[in-house]
Amino acid sequence: MKEEILIKDLARLYPYIMKLRWRYACGALFLLLTNAFALLIPWFMKLAVEALQHPLEARYAPSTCALIIAFLAILHCVTRIFSRTFILNAARIIEFRIRNDLFLRLTRLDLSYFSSSRSGDIISRFSNDLTNVRMLTGFGVMSAINTVLIYAAAVTMMLRIHPWLTFWAILPFPIMILIIKKVSHRLFHRSLQAQEELAHLSSQAEETVSAVRLIKSYCREEYFQGEFGKSAGRYLKHNLRLARLRGLIIPIMAAATGSGTLVVLFMGGRLVIANSITLGDFVAFSGYLAMLVWPTAVMGWILTLAQRGAASMSRLAGILGAESTVIDSPDAEPIDSFHSDVEVRNLRFSYGETEIIKGISLHFQAGATVGITGDVGSGKTTLLRLIARLLPIPDGMLFIDGRDITSITIASLRRMIGYVPQETFLFSRSVAENIGYGVAGEHAADAVTRAAGQAGFLEDVEGFPAGFETQVGEKGVTLSGGQKQRLAIARAVVGNPPVLLLDDPLSAVDAGREEEILNELGKFYAGRTVLIVSQRVSAFRDCDRIIVLKEGGIAEEGSPAELLRRDGLYAELCHRQMNSPETRL
Repeated sequence: MKEEILIKDLARLYPYIMKLRWRYACGALFLLLTNAFALLIPWFMKLAVEALQHPLEARYAPSTCALIIAFLAILHCVTRIFSRTFILNAARIIEFRIRNDLFLRLTRLDLSYFSSSRSGDIISRFSNDLTNVRMLTGFGVMSAINTVLIYAAAVTMMLRIHPWLTFWAILPFPIMILIIKKVSHRLFHRSLQAQEELAHLSSQAEETVSAVRLIKSYCREEYFQGEFGKSAGRYLKHNLRLARLRGLIIPIMAAATGSGTLVVLFMGGRLVIANSITLGDFVAFSGYLAMLVWPTAVMGWILTLAQRGAASMSRLAGILGAESTVIDSPDAEPIDSFHSDVEVRNLRFSYGETEIIKGISLHFQAGATVGITGDVGSGKTTLLRLIARLLPIPDGMLFIDGRDITSITIASLRRMIGYVPQETFLFSRSVAENIGYGVAGEHAADAVTRAAGQAGFLEDVEGFPAGFETQVGEKGVTLSGGQKQRLAIARAVVGNPPVLLLDDPLSAVDAGREEEILNELGKFYAGRTVLIVSQRVSAFRDCDRIIVLKEGGIAEEGSPAELLRRDGLYAELCHRQMNSPETRL
């Protein structure tokens, strides 16, 4: 069963290797030449010894043998360089292609995957696991080919010299291989455990760095240092266990090769004394046996690389094999305009076994501005994500212009939507790049400036030292919470989308600036369908209709004036906010 898992994981590399088969074939050819030149050296040493013993019967003079050996050594070095270049470069290309495939897969996975995955773990797979795979497809493949060639050729030459001596010389090697086979099972699982612990360590480090301001504000440095120390200790423990296991392999190799050498010295010496083989044969035989020492020792390293590579490939397969739950249907067609309405029909949605939206039906006319409010967990954010198709939705529940949303290509749908998520994320780039990364062209700069004005952010930008070229830092660290939200609004409106989805866009904006932003956005709302999710009723100033959600259902629906007259949940929310100390101030 364990062998099947190992083979299955390593088989995932087959397509990548086959695309570079000619590089590997050229590398193998040069390895063949390398070993051919190396194998000729002991043979010419044999001829040199025999020439020294019997000069009159020698085919080559000792000086000629010396020159040939020097020439063979030079050829051996040159061909080795080419073999390493072809194979190791192929491994680098495989690493490059797998990294690109990983990133492409990540960009196409939906929110459900990232909600259950740690960013540090993903980063670890991009670095440590890919390095293990590169080592396997490079040094591992090269060493494996080299070992097979040397064993096949050297043992053949040894058999020509004396078959019975060859048998006793290599007898310890099969015993060694059986012992290593027993060790390899545990090596795989310990390699996997070490990689998993490293991923946890990377994730913990990434999370700590991201929350360093919060950690310092609560004086929790020592606590997090202790937690990181515990994780680092577990990682050290797993690696020490792995190192101890790998450490068994080298003594086993040394014992096997040492035993073979003792056999040759004892039995070979007696054969020379008995004139069964010549002294030259003994020198050549010893040279061929010496050539087997390194490949035999490398077997353990190859095994380690294979186990670590298989463990890493199984972790990479977790990303490469992941499938998005939000995909285009086979008959999906693009949409290039929005004229009519957005309709929700008996919409239901669950996160696992928890039902969040429980059969609601809604109708949003094109050009309408609708506010959505309700308790935490009532499904407000989920509704916006479903409209933007960030979450999977069954057929027949959501329609745009009379078309089922699942029959519209995702890319064309999202190009028509400007979306401001609840949690603002900014790239570590300039203000202009953050606002306009979704638009391009010669008028992009004008669009960025206009969008900043519509979001009430232009005055802030003009106050920055470098204006729109100001770097916002990692995750917008140089901006305040309100500035981040206004930049996110500017990013959503820069492309003039016909549908605007705003998820609590003004929660970090003060009252004075909120009024300014609402005035500007009010002009932008004209002719567009706008859905605003908020807990602050002031954000609904320009809304035609208000929807109040409660426990996944519609509790109230109507114009602001109608809902106030009903004196229900919306009216209660308005009175509570109007009478809050913050509002009175």
